[in-house]
Amino acid sequence: MATTTSSDPLPAATRTIGLSLGADLCWPACYEEIVARLKLSIPIAGEQVDFQVERVTVEPFDLRQPCRYDVVLDRLTHWFHTSREWIKKAVILDGLYVLNNPWSLQSMEKHTSYCAMMKLGMPVPDTWLIPPKAHEPTADLQPTLDRYARNFDLGAVGEQLGFPMFMKPYDGGAWVGVTRLDDVDSLRRAYEHSGTRVMHLQRAVEPFDLFVRCIGIGPQVYIVRYDPHAPLHERYVVDFHFVDGDEWSLLTDTTLTINAFFGWEFNSCEALRSGDVFHPIDFANACPDFQVTSLHYHFPNMVKNMVRWSIFCAASKRPMRQNLDWEPFYAVAAKDLPYRERLAGYAAIARERLDHDRFVDFCDRHLGHLDEVAWEFFGTELAKSFVRAKVAALFPAHEVDRFTEHFWGLIKFWRKTEADRLGHGEPAPARQ
Repeated sequence: MATTTSSDPLPAATRTIGLSLGADLCWPACYEEIVARLKLSIPIAGEQVDFQVERVTVEPFDLRQPCRYDVVLDRLTHWFHTSREWIKKAVILDGLYVLNNPWSLQSMEKHTSYCAMMKLGMPVPDTWLIPPKAHEPTADLQPTLDRYARNFDLGAVGEQLGFPMFMKPYDGGAWVGVTRLDDVDSLRRAYEHSGTRVMHLQRAVEPFDLFVRCIGIGPQVYIVRYDPHAPLHERYVVDFHFVDGDEWSLLTDTTLTINAFFGWEFNSCEALRSGDVFHPIDFANACPDFQVTSLHYHFPNMVKNMVRWSIFCAASKRPMRQNLDWEPFYAVAAKDLPYRERLAGYAAIARERLDHDRFVDFCDRHLGHLDEVAWEFFGTELAKSFVRAKVAALFPAHEVDRFTEHFWGLIKFWRKTEADRLGHGEPAPARQ
């Protein structure tokens, strides 16, 4: 048998990254183009590894059919059952790595996430769950209600919780079914119209002076000032220095804790600042918004973060953590420590589970040119065409030109700030 020496070429290997997509247009096209332009060939674990990206199709599958992907970036598990069941099969039988644990995503709604983070001591606002106003008829429904359902005074619940409050579905998302309630009368009206949905009542955090959304991709956390009252395309605010270093650290530790606890590697956490406390209010958002039409200025940074984490996972053949283990977090929670110290303990567990140190070293060694490649790409007409395609899918025809220029202008502003950060001076003109 031939002996391999340091001068012998490493055996070639290819890692395949699958994109499991629904209506996504802009980010996958940008992701594919940037990965291609990186021209990666990485020596790792005795192999010379390159990468290819494919889009995952939806079709019948044999449960024993091999999976050709090393990593899948999934945008369907939370609502499209065929793809979810294929992903679960591929994780179990083929060792597929997928960013968000599909079993956790299927079972952990907002209600569970509130309870779990209350257990860890996070300052989640006081929250009640109330039975639905109406029920879908089933054979055993009426006997159950007759025997065990208790009449309750909704107004008394509201007074005990305190106004103002929000009524929202216990498992909902995208602000669907969310109502602000300022008094008992508005609470009763909202409940009368809530139908069969099981609802939470959550005490409003007021007054507050800052609303943030923290978007986690692997061990990376990107914090944005957020305005929920603005139109969708203006909610992610372009702002700088709106939190100090200690606040950034706290929000980062909060987001990493939540994500690692539930096995979510692409998730967002919303929090409100009241006084010197950040109250997490909505953080079961695995597969969050990833469209240029809402992220605009922030969109290139999110694409870069996805490139970094997915390439690291594929190159290193990072093993999928199939089971959730909450005991280490609970052990920290049981210690008689100030909350900030406990949170740091949770975040240390999260960073270890997310391979933070190995990831940073990998990026320094192999992805140092990503910033330059992305900066150049987002100055091309090709990138602008991807923006236009997403705008055309969402906006009326007579608004496509205006909003394409609007979002493209914000990306040009990102290029200017990125050029300043990289020491470029003025951005280069757009090119093909």
